[in-house]
Amino acid sequence: MQYRRLGKSGLQVSALSFGAWLTFAKQIDNGVAEKLMHTAYDAGVNFFDNAEIYSKGEAELVMGKILKNSKWERSSFLVSSKVFWGGDKPNQKGLSRKHVVEGCHAALKRLQVDYLDLFFCHRPDANTPMEETVAAMTDLIRQGKVLYWGTSEWSAQEIMEAYSVARQYNLTPPTMEQPQYNMFHRDKVELEFEKLYEEIGLGTTTWSPLASGFLTGKYNDQKTGKGTRADIEGLEWLKEKLVGEEAIEKVKKVEKLMGLAKEIGVSMPRLALAWCLKNKHVSTVILGASKVSQLEENLKAIDDISKITEEVNEKIENILHNKPQKVVWA
Repeated sequence: MQYRRLGKSGLQVSALSFGAWLTFAKQIDNGVAEKLMHTAYDAGVNFFDNAEIYSKGEAELVMGKILKNSKWERSSFLVSSKVFWGGDKPNQKGLSRKHVVEGCHAALKRLQVDYLDLFFCHRPDANTPMEETVAAMTDLIRQGKVLYWGTSEWSAQEIMEAYSVARQYNLTPPTMEQPQYNMFHRDKVELEFEKLYEEIGLGTTTWSPLASGFLTGKYNDQKTGKGTRADIEGLEWLKEKLVGEEAIEKVKKVEKLMGLAKEIGVSMPRLALAWCLKNKHVSTVILGASKVSQLEENLKAIDDISKITEEVNEKIENILHNKPQKVVWA
């Protein structure tokens, strides 16, 4: 396993991490969840990602029981939560001081830990003054209940506003952002945040590296009604399975990427993961899995980073045709 600094902080986070979104307390039973966490931990993963909204808190309850039963040294792992969607009533959502503080306390209880290593504002909140949210996070840090706070799916402008407010009022600025990042979703990480890496030392804990399953190749492996493998010429089944020309175009690109993956001796998911890891501004890539074998295969991507040579990357770019372009003003 590789370990990378979380932005300019001194915190070391495993390049591959493991998250509970969509699986814990939903797709898999608790026994499988435990095996997955142990598989990840034994492979060197030290960051486990969660949120109050995941299965309406149940995902954190499952993870909390596993962490407690595993008896791992608390200093050997990082655990996160995110605050925004805690319930349906007015003060159970958003980033008010009340919900940020209560959301933290609830997460600590569900996860059965004394502090959160990382605590994210899951979305920006236009209804709460930025000073209120930053001050609430700062108080939690000063109380030792949170070590680092950050954002998820915020714009560069919103992150800079939080940073500026923190500096103005002697508060703690955000350390990291959790954006979506994969071969089909690149602009924010590669272009919008470009100045933030240098100016404020932003770290990133990226999610959806396999683009909702597209980059696993699973859609390409589906069967048509005639029993033949779906290919670029015959994707009628996709019109029922997926919506829009964009989805079909992604499958066509993955077909070519699968050929390249075979050429360099890796699976399609490992190619996609190694490509994300190749970006020096990616602190960690969050994995999700419903099977141990799936997780074990994806964890091998850490050894595939060197296979993304300049030549291979050029071939990838020629397939994707979506490299973010800088705006040059006249």
